[in-house]
Amino acid sequence: MKPGNNSLEKRRARKIAMAAVAVLLAVAVGCGAWYVQHRAEPQASALGGVASQMRQDASAWTHEEKDASTMLRDIHDANVAAIGVSPNAILVSRHDGSKYFVTDHNATFSHALLLGERSDAANYQLVWLPDVDIHSDGARWTQLFEQLRDALSVLLPLVLIGGMAWFMRREMKGGAKLLSETPTLRFDDVIGANEAKAALADIRGYLSDPKQFSSMGVRAPCGILMVGAPGVGKTRLAQALAGECGANFISITGSYFSAKYYGVGIQKVRHLFELARKNAPTVVFIDEADGLAKRTDTGGGPVEAESNRIINQLLAEMDGFESNEGVIVVAATNHPDNLDEALRRPGRFDRTVQVRLPDREDRAKIFRFYAQRLKSKAADIDYDQLARLTTGLSPATVAMVVNQAGLIARKAGDHEIAAKHFLEAIKIARIGDVSGAERALTEDERKRIAVHEAGHGLVAALLGTGVLEEVTILPRGGALGVALITKAQDKHLYRETEIRNEIQVLLGGRNAEILVFSEASSGAASDLQEASRIGLDMVSKFGFNSDGDLFSLAALPSQYAGLQMKSAIEHANVLLKELNELCYGLLHAYEPVLRDIADQLLEHETVPGDTVYRLIAEHKSTLKIVHEPEAA
Repeated sequence: MKPGNNSLEKRRARKIAMAAVAVLLAVAVGCGAWYVQHRAEPQASALGGVASQMRQDASAWTHEEKDASTMLRDIHDANVAAIGVSPNAILVSRHDGSKYFVTDHNATFSHALLLGERSDAANYQLVWLPDVDIHSDGARWTQLFEQLRDALSVLLPLVLIGGMAWFMRREMKGGAKLLSETPTLRFDDVIGANEAKAALADIRGYLSDPKQFSSMGVRAPCGILMVGAPGVGKTRLAQALAGECGANFISITGSYFSAKYYGVGIQKVRHLFELARKNAPTVVFIDEADGLAKRTDTGGGPVEAESNRIINQLLAEMDGFESNEGVIVVAATNHPDNLDEALRRPGRFDRTVQVRLPDREDRAKIFRFYAQRLKSKAADIDYDQLARLTTGLSPATVAMVVNQAGLIARKAGDHEIAAKHFLEAIKIARIGDVSGAERALTEDERKRIAVHEAGHGLVAALLGTGVLEEVTILPRGGALGVALITKAQDKHLYRETEIRNEIQVLLGGRNAEILVFSEASSGAASDLQEASRIGLDMVSKFGFNSDGDLFSLAALPSQYAGLQMKSAIEHANVLLKELNELCYGLLHAYEPVLRDIADQLLEHETVPGDTVYRLIAEHKSTLKIVHEPEAA
């Protein structure tokens, strides 16, 4: 036989074998199907009576529901005539004619009845009811709950994803938005700050008419950094700048750029400048700009890295490839040293504007401005005096003082605000409200406090360090008594003599106690602390040394300045001893006036400054002033 014939015969044999296997599988499947049908309906052709009624109409079995244990007990007791198996329930007919159904959610009992081995003694009919659908009340609620669960399992992830996308989108945009209307505030509406207004004049001209700059090839400042104490009016100046040139206004804070999610802060910076460019001319005001902090290279972690990325993006937006024509960034801060150095270079915040505290005349105007809104006795109020009493206070504090005056008048039951209410409000702002500490003071303590405050007031009046308004032993804030001294005008430079007099005023209370009681008390602790601070500055910074030492410790780095502090403290102590002796001699010469002021304080609790000046004038002609001998 040829080799080709052998291979052909082998292929034929394989085909015959495969056909035989297929026939055997088909026979097996057919037998299995017949067996299952035969077991499910062993007597399908013989169905009749109750079983036939089950298949035709199962409503008679839906009126009563029982549990599976009842069905199993009836089967065991041979009380069952027929059982119908549906996809979700089992119908049971007893021999006595009663009918009921058993809920079968997971087809547990159906499988047992259909596929389990029936006992030969079982005398009930078993019928398969594929088209019967029975639901009990509990089953309906269970089905509804399952459908709701399935719906939530699909919808909840979608809702969470959509909510996260919406939240991230909102976080990226932040809260930056334009004011609905351009600010109506003008520079004339901002009292004081003349230096800052002059510095902002170029910005006003650029936003009002950019061509006058571009025609000359001049570039306007990109950013303005306003530096000043809290409450001096930096925000009002930024609003006035936008109002002067009719520009849109966006106000945010330095913490605006921080976010919970990595990368969102950078998107906030981009969105801010996109919004500003789209609505140019725009003034973007960043309050508390020191919240941006500085870039670091210490590798402190993801927080520092994100902060660095935010500042880098801000630098790029302010002076990058994108044109910012018509957009001016104005930042305000109390701590300019906390800003990154790159923010202050030309091209970013390239102009620094100092916003200073108002002077005496400006404070008087601010008092008039806010007092106009109140129902007050205008003829009774001396605004110049109020301005003199509020040296060093910001416009925001002055506004608070005016409002506090109204609260004091209401509390007193007055219908109009008078000068006395303003004076009390100023005392509360500068010193503190009247406390109830005097009730806990002994008589000896009251005498010491009266002598102590009389010493402060008397030395201040004799040396002319300011205007003595009043001396009181009514406790205010944390002080048990106060000698209220104001300056006739604001001062920015102090001569050595003036500083020496200020120290003597601070030492006046302690020396008065020593003069009258032969010993001092702990009440002079804060006075000594302040006198020591000023004395140390005199010898270590101002060059007011008796030995002619002009070197300033401020020129040394902090790690080296401490090594030279011992010598400075020694010089300051010598200075304090000298001034202490001068103060004691002055009080000794005016001891009768000192005791007279203390007696009036014990009687009236408050002595006006005019009374102190009058007592000095009355005794001056009779007192023998002791002068220190001049150095040879």
